[in-house]
Amino acid sequence: MEAILVQLARPMVLLAEGPAGQAAKGDGGGGGGGGPFLLPLIGLLLLLFYFMVMRPQKRDQARRQDMLNAVKPNDHVVTIGGIYGVVTNVHREADQVTIRVDESSNLKIRVTFNSIARIVGDEPADGAAKK
Repeated sequence: MEAILVQLARPMVLLAEGPAGQAAKGDGGGGGGGGPFLLPLIGLLLLLFYFMVMRPQKRDQARRQDMLNAVKPNDHVVTIGGIYGVVTNVHREADQVTIRVDESSNLKIRVTFNSIARIVGDEPADGAAKK
């Protein structure tokens, strides 16, 4: 009978000597035990950050670089300042593009490649193309 009581009391003793029991003994341990759970959580957050922020940003940068590499004369473009124009000259080595802004006065401006926001297509909008 005594052996059965010892077997039943053993889990109680282990619970009493857990993290709270160690702090009561005064060895300076402050409850720890969260490390093994915390590391996978941090890894999961970093993985989530990569897939939600970094990966789409890299994809957008690659798409923009492809668009800038495709700029050629007679393309209709919009600058980041909102100026519409037609590309007349491309100097890739000098990182400059000459844009004709006004047809009647033949006004041209020089801008850098990075100031081109998008290439405007000559095709009509999607709604008009389907009709």
